[in-house]
Amino acid sequence: MRTNAPDHDPAPRPAAGDGAVTVFAPASIGNLAAGFDVLGVALAPLDGEPWGDFVTAAPAAADELRCRGPFAARLPADPRENLVWRAREAVARRLGAPLPPLALTLHKGLPVASGLGSSAASAVAAVVAIDEALGRPLGDAGRLAAAAEAEASASGAIHLDNVAPILFGGVRLIAGDAGPRELPWPDDLRFVLLLPELALPTRQARAVLPPAVPLPLVVAHAQNLATLVHALHAGERPLLAASLRDLLVEPHRAPLVPGFAAVQAAAREAGALGCSLSGAGPALFAVAAAAHAAAVGERAAAAWRRAGIACRIRLCRVDPHGARRVEG
Repeated sequence: MRTNAPDHDPAPRPAAGDGAVTVFAPASIGNLAAGFDVLGVALAPLDGEPWGDFVTAAPAAADELRCRGPFAARLPADPRENLVWRAREAVARRLGAPLPPLALTLHKGLPVASGLGSSAASAVAAVVAIDEALGRPLGDAGRLAAAAEAEASASGAIHLDNVAPILFGGVRLIAGDAGPRELPWPDDLRFVLLLPELALPTRQARAVLPPAVPLPLVVAHAQNLATLVHALHAGERPLLAASLRDLLVEPHRAPLVPGFAAVQAAAREAGALGCSLSGAGPALFAVAAAAHAAAVGERAAAAWRRAGIACRIRLCRVDPHGARRVEG
């Protein structure tokens, strides 16, 4: 397999050559506060700029993997440790046959260990690009399984709270064997993403979680998750605000993120319905009415800056499409 060192091209290059396919996979929020490992949402920035990873797959004489983009330098030096390559292997296992040689190019648009579903975005984009290049033999269920398998090599376990919304779009509830189910989301509510200059690998964030929790906490967590799902279906805004909280894992993970409590408090004081870790963190997200989203972002980011931590803000809505073919 030929490889190329990462570079820092600011944008993905167009697919070139016969049979080349490029797929985009968006950023996401895992858990959505109340739903550890079972809720997630795909994100579309309000400014219209694509925010996610791109993977191009093309027929080749020999297997090849290139990494580009602003965060390519953070990826493993060994290409076989790259999630795009792991996705290729997962597709081959699903199909039960070796794949033809492919030239794969990852444009890494999401920061690594950020809480934005970065690993899942690479895995999903790669699986869909490879499947498209091969004539779509996997189907939706096969794509979901292959992407989850590939992403697990980074996170340490299979969980679909990022993979499912990135693949299918929307707000997704992982309904066990029934598969991901889409939940409604109010049109006037925005996601305020707060992106500190910190990194927190998912494996590290999972390592602090207790192996067992008290039964009363299990009951309270189940009640809170059920309330959030009901609030979304019923359009009950006060119930939604009351249930946008994490009783289960946030108490263990918040200490890993400097300034967490101050940022969360600032977001709520500025009018956010809720504020919590995005996935495993260190990014936080807040939910706010469209009219208040910018102010929520500025107030919350200022709290981090007062603690000496640089912070960027992205205002987003739900991405209803998920991973999609953009070229080829």
